[in-house]
Amino acid sequence: MTTPGLHAATPEAVLDALFLPFADGSLHLPADGNVLFLRARNSFRLREVARSGWLYEQSFKPFADALLHDGFNVAEPADHARFKLVLLLPPRQRDEARAWFAKAVRYADGGTVVACVPNAEGAKSAQADLAALLGSVSHLSKHKCRVFWGSSEARNETLLESWLALDRPQKNAAGYVSRPGLFAWDRVDSASALLAAHLPDDLHGRVADFGGGYGYLAAQLIARCPDVTALDLYEAEARALEPARLNLEQAMREHRRELDVHVQWHDVTIGVAQRYDAVVCNPPFHQGRADLPELGRAFIAQAARALLPHGRLLLVANRHLPYEATLAAHFEQVCMVVMQEGFKVIDAKGIRA
Repeated sequence: MTTPGLHAATPEAVLDALFLPFADGSLHLPADGNVLFLRARNSFRLREVARSGWLYEQSFKPFADALLHDGFNVAEPADHARFKLVLLLPPRQRDEARAWFAKAVRYADGGTVVACVPNAEGAKSAQADLAALLGSVSHLSKHKCRVFWGSSEARNETLLESWLALDRPQKNAAGYVSRPGLFAWDRVDSASALLAAHLPDDLHGRVADFGGGYGYLAAQLIARCPDVTALDLYEAEARALEPARLNLEQAMREHRRELDVHVQWHDVTIGVAQRYDAVVCNPPFHQGRADLPELGRAFIAQAARALLPHGRLLLVANRHLPYEATLAAHFEQVCMVVMQEGFKVIDAKGIRA
């Protein structure tokens, strides 16, 4: 369910702007390849500029897979690792972005931090945040993006520690462990709450939550469906996995239940190997500001493939999303359970061969 906020500018444009200070001679790439790229995106520009030895971090599985496909070294940097140059594409959510700025400065530890943000995504505010950490930054503009950079030698240690803490799993207003930047991170999403309220109590066996985010729906399955014995949560955003594990552990303690629970970093649009008695999901339908209903259609198609012959899909979606044709193509029986507050809950059964 969690999807990163993509920049309004294309990845190519953002990457081209990111490397502008190297192209014009304001900065130089380390000859020894001691470079870390946080929230890296694959693109023609990156493939053109990248050098041997660079390390790439990307927590969103489809983006990480795209980097791996082209041979980039994708991994979580060790806590003690330090780099001469740290590149960063900050996210839109400000607390999450501040945590990423703090990580970048910590990894640089005397080196240079370079970040790029489209103007329409809060570039000036992002630049001000990095300047607050570093004392001052330089900047250039291109493709309606702003690239800004500075040395981490005179970093603000108090602010650094405060912003690093923003990324630590924390309880939201609803009592669930979450962290800034996840889908509906500070609350219970209204659509998910509606689906939870209409979960049938006869669900049983092994159930999957596709795009489970920080684990709200999966926790509700534990609370409301006593015959569910195994539960797999699939989530493409790695930052959601630890909160999800903690929330499912808490749900099992509270309801005195022991289930076979697995939380997996996985892009369900490419399919899953396991087969299920039921799949529940509140599928993503946008990235950034753009509606992408094909994401939801892909979730539906892969849910149908993952279900056992007697299995069922329980799905919630915004009322306007055109999923009916996809549902009818994959299921014999498609029932509208409820339509309320702009959302629809659908129960689909009878897998079409």
